[in-house]
Amino acid sequence: MAQSVLMPNPSAVQAQPHARGESHVHPVARNSGRALEMDWVDEIRINLSAAERRVASLPGRRTVKKDAQAAWLLKAITCIDLTTLNGDDTAERVKRLCAKARAPVRSDVLEALGFAGRELHTGAVCVYHRFVATAVEALDGYDIPVAAVSTGFPAGLVPHDLKLKEIEASVRDGAQEIDIVITREHVLTADWRALYAEVKDFRAACGDAHLKTILATGDLKTLRNVAKASMVCMMAGADFIKTSTGKEGVNATLPVTLAMLRMIRSYQERTGFKIGFKPAGGISTAKDVLNYQFLMKEELGRDWLEPDLFRIGASSLLADIERQLEHHVTGRYSAFNRHPVG
Repeated sequence: MAQSVLMPNPSAVQAQPHARGESHVHPVARNSGRALEMDWVDEIRINLSAAERRVASLPGRRTVKKDAQAAWLLKAITCIDLTTLNGDDTAERVKRLCAKARAPVRSDVLEALGFAGRELHTGAVCVYHRFVATAVEALDGYDIPVAAVSTGFPAGLVPHDLKLKEIEASVRDGAQEIDIVITREHVLTADWRALYAEVKDFRAACGDAHLKTILATGDLKTLRNVAKASMVCMMAGADFIKTSTGKEGVNATLPVTLAMLRMIRSYQERTGFKIGFKPAGGISTAKDVLNYQFLMKEELGRDWLEPDLFRIGASSLLADIERQLEHHVTGRYSAFNRHPVG
């Protein structure tokens, strides 16, 4: 994987979030998919050492401080898929999560930041199918989509027809985004035609709901597998490609992200379609998310700092961002329990 030309210092980028309906980014044309091009898959090569060097350089040469850091963190909030995917989830927990999605930062902190009177909310709320209707009701009147994990999440080892029925059920309940898991076996055995057919079926079942394909990159063993799976899923019609379920032993990493972003760039160059990216799992601090934002900006450009092309699957991340913002305006760190998420 060749090194790319470095982009300008991120502190010079206008990363401030926009109020509802206010954005410099034009609506993203939805990926229509295309026929499976095996030449595109077979030609993919990954230079692991170059990828690792590329991402290792980020913390040392890309930093933002004070007001600039606060702006980047406010932007990150607008891209969070605020998530609860636990075995002990309840309707009340989901309602609390939705309340936090509607008002992710305390009003006194926003006022001190000069952001009073402007609406700020997360990119989406992500739940199991069981709680889709609950979340849709709790978010009624707000421009916050509900995302449902689907297709036998997290392992994806249920019959294909049941996967399609689960997608369709979530869409009927009001989910506007569906986060599906692929069958990892298709990647590990290089059965790219099977992966393509599977994801194409998922896209058809989604209808107007956007499809986010979870690769479970920690299970795919190599960056080359990650890159090839990314390309196949995009050709099958994925609107987003997503790193992980958050349940694997290894979830989102910067080298994996770099490989996936390069595939997004290649797909756009060939088709004209912009594909979204969602890292998930293990992104729990403000410092973590800044590195992902910087990499997005450098590799794909300013448009990929907006929630229509960038989402972060997270739960505890929001609490740390809010703590950092409070520290910015008060000079003091508060306890995590002052920033409950769900």
